[in-house]
Amino acid sequence: MDAVKRRAPRTRVTARVRELRFDAGALSLDLVATVGRRPEVPIERMGDAERLDAWCRGVGVTLADGYDPEDVLRSLHALRAAAYDVASSALDAHRPLPRSVDLVNLLARTEPPVAQMELSADGEWAARGNRPLTKEALLSLVARDLIDLMTDAGRRSRLTACASEVCGMLCLDSGGGRPRKWCSMQRCGNQAKAAGHRRKASTR
Repeated sequence: MDAVKRRAPRTRVTARVRELRFDAGALSLDLVATVGRRPEVPIERMGDAERLDAWCRGVGVTLADGYDPEDVLRSLHALRAAAYDVASSALDAHRPLPRSVDLVNLLARTEPPVAQMELSADGEWAARGNRPLTKEALLSLVARDLIDLMTDAGRRSRLTACASEVCGMLCLDSGGGRPRKWCSMQRCGNQAKAAGHRRKASTR
């Protein structure tokens, strides 16, 4: 192994890089994805009340009236750091910090709303009653999702990281067909293909 750690190439921080992601395959991983380009050049994607509201809409939850955005963000950021520590351990075999595990377990103790469903007029099943959540209930939902992910051997085995050196987003492989290499073919996959074409063209 090289004595000096290889650094990811620097690229421009565009509006697209700052976009929230909702395609990680799990609620807890969608929270982890609110930081981009880990670990060398982390990009904050959920740093204010507007982004918090957008993230909640994206994952299909509503916060109860009267919440303090700054307080919720602080709590989500703390859980996000713990979730990244725990989830990434399945890929690089490091031992998560005890405080990360303790925080996830502590937050999961709150009982989230009972899940319910209904059959729509067109015959599709949907969740019923998107009841507004307290901060504690939201944190519990995310923490419980992470616990389910990490304690289910089948789901945990599908955990992967985007192969892009400037992305590294944690996500779940679908488990069918070709293994998931990129967080998204429309993003890192296409960028890798374009870079490959440029390299070939330069050697002609």
